[in-house]
Amino acid sequence: MLKGALIRMEEAFHMLTPMEKKTAEYILKHPSETVNMSVQKLAELAEVSEATIVRLSRTLNCKGFQDLKLKIAADLSYSPSDSETDSYQEIRSEAAVSDLVQSISHNNIKSIQDTILVLSVEALEQAIHKLQRARKIAIFGIGASAIIAEDFQQKLMRINRWCESGYSFNAQATIAANLNENDVALGISYSGQTKDTIRSLEIAKENGANVISLTKFGSNPVANLADICLHTSSLEKSIRTGAMASRMAQLNIIDILYVGIASGNIEENIQLLERTRLAVSSSKQNK
Repeated sequence: MLKGALIRMEEAFHMLTPMEKKTAEYILKHPSETVNMSVQKLAELAEVSEATIVRLSRTLNCKGFQDLKLKIAADLSYSPSDSETDSYQEIRSEAAVSDLVQSISHNNIKSIQDTILVLSVEALEQAIHKLQRARKIAIFGIGASAIIAEDFQQKLMRINRWCESGYSFNAQATIAANLNENDVALGISYSGQTKDTIRSLEIAKENGANVISLTKFGSNPVANLADICLHTSSLEKSIRTGAMASRMAQLNIIDILYVGIASGNIEENIQLLERTRLAVSSSKQNK
């Protein structure tokens, strides 16, 4: 993915070393100037070593400083000129419903757009490949992440995939204990810090299962356990807006995974979808 360097830098800022943070701060304040600098000039102005700049570039999944500059240039050409419309909008006290329609919709759309910029297509392809060939798929999510896990399970059941989801540690641990090298465990946690999910993935990994993570961009315990890391980006101003916008970005990735899995055997899966549609149609009121 060509774009997304500046968003990745903001998302990963908390996990950078002090000197990498110093470099990132300079770049974020002077992105237009940075794309025209040599590594030597940036090192001089940011008061860091050239090696620090190279390390920062690689932390952001760039091949080197030149690759980082190309991605920053793409970001600058992509970003809207109006910084207000390009930022997440906070929920205001006693806001009019018309304002809520605009701000919430804007945040959800932006979360998905930002996620596209940091999402690795290569990682998605690897994840779809593993999920298509899995004997069993286990999905772990606690709290708000359980909603995402349940949505994915429901979709996979429609195409007759063996899928189990756990929304508590006991349920997750039980599922994880029965996995093997032919199975896949998907851990969903926006923060990547959920203890129950971390421990459950550890059990799954100990039993040989392939582990896929879905977390925010950057290093975190859940992602560090994974063989394949999928990331969302959601730079909201508060916890309240954060839970909403990040959920939309996660659901978008789940839809991509599901369609990718289903497209692997599209004719058979269309028949399965029709069969399950007919099976549940009796529960719907005729009009």
